[in-house]
Amino acid sequence: MDTGTVPAFCARLYRSSGPPRPLERGDLGRCTPGDDELLWVDVHAPDGETLRWLWHCLDLPERALRFVDDGSTPAVERQGDYFWTRAVAIAPADGREQLSGAVLVCVAGRNRVVTHHTVGIGFLHTLRDEDDAAAIGTLTAESFVATLLDRQLAGYFAAVNDFECAVEHLEADMPGNRIEANIGELQRLRRWASRMRRMLAPHRELFDALSRPDFRPSENRDAERHFVALDTRFERAMDMIENARDLVIGSFELFSGQVALRTDGTMRVLTFVTVIAGVLATFVGALGMNFQASLFESEDLGFWSVVGGLVLFSLGVTLFARHRRWF
Repeated sequence: MDTGTVPAFCARLYRSSGPPRPLERGDLGRCTPGDDELLWVDVHAPDGETLRWLWHCLDLPERALRFVDDGSTPAVERQGDYFWTRAVAIAPADGREQLSGAVLVCVAGRNRVVTHHTVGIGFLHTLRDEDDAAAIGTLTAESFVATLLDRQLAGYFAAVNDFECAVEHLEADMPGNRIEANIGELQRLRRWASRMRRMLAPHRELFDALSRPDFRPSENRDAERHFVALDTRFERAMDMIENARDLVIGSFELFSGQVALRTDGTMRVLTFVTVIAGVLATFVGALGMNFQASLFESEDLGFWSVVGGLVLFSLGVTLFARHRRWF
């Protein structure tokens, strides 16, 4: 998604009884979402003044504001009725040559959610444009954050799927590729798998904390079930990425086998050529012995007859070797 098309500020009030209502900046201070409503404010690369104004309008905790600019490591904190999370969404860059991360901060509580990011995140744009917006209005702030984090994990699943397709493509083309090309592609896939793991593995603390019963003890059990399911989905994503690393190892073993087969074929050809050359050298050496024979009196005809005989002998032995599949 082109980050230039991402709106810098988008606020909507989702209602279970109707379509969402877009809100302007001046409407935020007067907006108090009810039990069947959810206020979602998405800000893209805002300046410090805009963030402080937004925190003041929605009466958000000051600790959450400091959390926004506190690095990119996945984490979660809570205070009173609010909690906030930091996660890294995955996004392809340079056509899958490398992966880049987009930090997503979610601040939730009292039927309102604020999302903050400095890089365009595709699934946020998709979620805003979905037709079934009334379903969002039925969610609590906790469940909506779980939905966002679930879509964030879906990006890792999609990246693993792209990775597996790249591995299959490499293995299909491996016999026809040059050795240097295969080595370069294996190195790229190895970096790709390692990059995915480095981006996802730090989320373990985040999802473990969200799934604990003491994280939001006063909330309903639905939100707890959502977070527990999210933790399970995270473990599945980790297993898939670990398997992706094993796929690279398997591809390397296949590549090593291909190289060994090529080397073996080359050595068989060289061995066969050596044997033929040795036999021909024996014939020529015999003809060079110092004794008088009628063959040497045939002059040019004899010379070319010997050369032709050697050539026919070499061709006949080569055809016989090919028929027996010696090389």
